[in-house]
Amino acid sequence: MNFSEVFKLSSLLCKFSPDGKYLASCVQYRLVVRDVNTLQVLQLYTCLDQIQHAEWSADSRFILCAMYKRGLVQVWSLEQPEWHCRIDEGSAGLVASCWSPDGRHILNTTEFHLRITVWSLCTKSVSYIKYPKACQQGISFTRDGRYLALAERRDCKDHVSIFVCSDWQLLRHFDTETQDLAGIEWAPNGCVLAVWDTCLEYKVLLYSLDGRLLSAYCAYEWSLGVKSVAWSPSSQFLAVGSYDGKVRILNHVTWKMITEFGHPATVTNPKIVVYKEAEKNPRLALGRLAFPPPRAAAGAASSTESKYEIASVPVSLQTLKPVADRANPKVGIGALAFSPDNYFLATRNEPGTCRIFPPQTASRMPSGSGTYRS
Repeated sequence: MNFSEVFKLSSLLCKFSPDGKYLASCVQYRLVVRDVNTLQVLQLYTCLDQIQHAEWSADSRFILCAMYKRGLVQVWSLEQPEWHCRIDEGSAGLVASCWSPDGRHILNTTEFHLRITVWSLCTKSVSYIKYPKACQQGISFTRDGRYLALAERRDCKDHVSIFVCSDWQLLRHFDTETQDLAGIEWAPNGCVLAVWDTCLEYKVLLYSLDGRLLSAYCAYEWSLGVKSVAWSPSSQFLAVGSYDGKVRILNHVTWKMITEFGHPATVTNPKIVVYKEAEKNPRLALGRLAFPPPRAAAGAASSTESKYEIASVPVSLQTLKPVADRANPKVGIGALAFSPDNYFLATRNEPGTCRIFPPQTASRMPSGSGTYRS
């Protein structure tokens, strides 16, 4: 494995372009764009203030830099370096900025979530969307970029509005059966919208494109509920991660649970493969070492490499006990990710374990699962 030289970076703002050809990094108020293969600097842009957010357009032709403190967004073009765009939200302020799927519209959320302003780079037109809700995931685009689902809060009640992205006109508007909506997510096929409630109420709702409630799912009551949600790429499975450390898989026909996976502290199933990180000492040529060794040689000799070994079950996994007397304790399934072929699901339990499960039927999947720990 080869390593490049160290590059300066601010606020962990470093992103690859969607086409994988460019690497953008931010150093205070400068935006540096490099070629991925050679790491040579292709473009160097200077913004008006320190960059707090950077995001590529879907076609990798533009990149926006948001400066929330000043309510500014600057857009740069890779094909035409002399072209640039500046968006000033003025007294309304700015708390979030993102691209639309077509890469020609920018959605800015003003302070206190009073509205979302849609700016067009092509026609220079402006559209306004009112009542956006401040929640974990309140905006979701369909994969084909045709529709936008927006979580709203009106008259102390949760609503969802669906807009057509071609002209930003309202297509559907309906209220949801939630107490405090926490997030929304389109299925990859764009036919079903998943809506989940606050962590104090375990509730997952499935709505159609026209606003009909297809199904509602609740695993248990009187405890912390949903923490993460993920669709499979085929839209056939919906994985729901909960604060109880379990992942429940729903099918797309009846929206009932077909299986669940846990994160036990002790692994006893012999079909489960557990990989344990171990230190691997490099081979030392003792005959060539001088005594006492030079400082550089001593540091190289004491360095170790890592390798993974298969541990024999039963295995007790080391976990961190969360601090229960503080807000937002690190418990439950915090991350879910399906493989592109729908065959595997990777999950992360907040105390510190990561597992890979086969969500499909046993006839199509390899037996067992994998657990990784360090």
